[in-house]
Amino acid sequence: MAITDINEYTHLTESDVEALGAELDALRREIESDRGVRDARYLRRAIMAQRVLEVGGRIALLGSRNRLLWLTGTSLLSAAKIIENMELGHNVMHGQWDWMNDPEVHSTSWEWDMVCYSAHWKHSHNYIHHKYTNVLNKDHDIGYGLLRVTRDEPWQWKHSAQPLANLFLAATFEWGIGLHDLELKEFFKGEKPKEIAVPQIKDFSKKVARQLAKDYVIFPLLSVGSARSTLVANLTANFVRNIWAYLVIFCGHFPDGAEKFTEESLVDETSGQWYLRQMLGSANFDAGPAMAFMSGNLCYQIEHHLFPDLPSNRYAEVAVRVRQLCEKYDLPYTTGSLGRQYWQTFRTINKLSLPNSMLIASADDAPETASEKKFAELRAAAAERGKRLVAAGEGKRDGLKTAIAELKARRKVLRAS
Repeated sequence: MAITDINEYTHLTESDVEALGAELDALRREIESDRGVRDARYLRRAIMAQRVLEVGGRIALLGSRNRLLWLTGTSLLSAAKIIENMELGHNVMHGQWDWMNDPEVHSTSWEWDMVCYSAHWKHSHNYIHHKYTNVLNKDHDIGYGLLRVTRDEPWQWKHSAQPLANLFLAATFEWGIGLHDLELKEFFKGEKPKEIAVPQIKDFSKKVARQLAKDYVIFPLLSVGSARSTLVANLTANFVRNIWAYLVIFCGHFPDGAEKFTEESLVDETSGQWYLRQMLGSANFDAGPAMAFMSGNLCYQIEHHLFPDLPSNRYAEVAVRVRQLCEKYDLPYTTGSLGRQYWQTFRTINKLSLPNSMLIASADDAPETASEKKFAELRAAAAERGKRLVAAGEGKRDGLKTAIAELKARRKVLRAS
C-alpha cells in the first residue's frame, strides 16, 4: 500500500537518483558557503519584531478591561507567540542558526514559549520525524498516534471519532506536541523503561508548571484590576497559536501527494533516495512574504525537509532551484493554496474515519495513499502494445510526473469509451 521501492515509484534509475542527490548536495553546499551578515540580520530583526509585539501586547493588556485594548493586546500577543513558535523556536532548535555560534540563538540552549519541553521535541521531531519522514511504524508524526491518515493503518472503531479528535488536537496542539515524545501509552503498558520515562515526565511537568504560572498567574496578577480579562487574553493567544501551528504543520504533511513509505524502503537507502523521500513525503502551500514569515517559512515544507538545518530565510530561493530539479527529473512538486491544502487534509481525516470497505479508491491508488502498484495498469497496457513503458536509453526518460499524467489520461479515455 505505501511505497516500498522509491526508484520504481518515481520511474527513475539508480543513476538518476544518484545524480539528483548530487545536485541537492551541491545546492546545500552553495547555501552553506553563502551564509553571513544578511542571514544574521534577518534573525535579529525577527527576534526584535517578536519582542516588540509581545511587549506591546502585554502593555495593552494592562488595561484589558477596555474591549479595544483587550482586542489589541490579544492580537499582538497572538502574533508574538506564533512568531516565537514558528520562525524562532522551531527553526532555532533545528540548528539553523548554530553556525553563528551565538548561545542566545543556539539549538542547545533555546527553550520556547509553550508547554512542550524542547529536549523532548528535538528527539521526536528533529531525529525521529526528519530521519524517518512518513515511514510507517517509524515516524510517529503520521497521525500523531491519534488520527488515521493513511489506509495502511487498519481501521479501528476509535477512528470513527477522529473528526472530533482532529478538532480537539487543533485546539490543544501544544499539549499534543508536548506529550508526543513521552509515549505514555507505552510506559503504562510496560514497553518503555521507567528509568527513561520518569525523568521525561518530571521535565515535562516542570515545563508545564512554568508555562501555566507565567500565562495564567503571573501576568494576570501584574494586570492590576484586569487579571481575569488578561487571563482570558493569554488563553486566547495560546489557542490562536495552537490553531495556526496545527494548520501549517498539517498542510505540510497530509495533503494529496504527501506519500507514505514502508520500512522496507529504508533498506540500503542511499542519500539520493532519502532526498526523494523528503520531496515526496512533504507538501508546500502558496504564501507571500508575510505569510511565509508567520509560518516560520514552513510554507516551504519540501525545502525544509530537504535541508532542515539551513536558515529559513533561504527557503524561498532554494524553492526555485528545487522546482527546476523537479522539472529536470520529471517529478511532481506538491503545492497549492493554503485553503486547498487544508481541504484535502480535512477530507482525508474525515474520510478515513470510515473502514476501507466503505471507501471507493484502491488502497494502492487513493489520493492520500499510493504505492508503486499504482502504475501496474500502465505497465500492463504497455506490455499489451508490445513495448516497455519506458524505453531505457532512448531519448528523455519519463519520470513520476509524466506517469501520473499518462495514468489520468488513460482512465479518462477508458471512462469515455
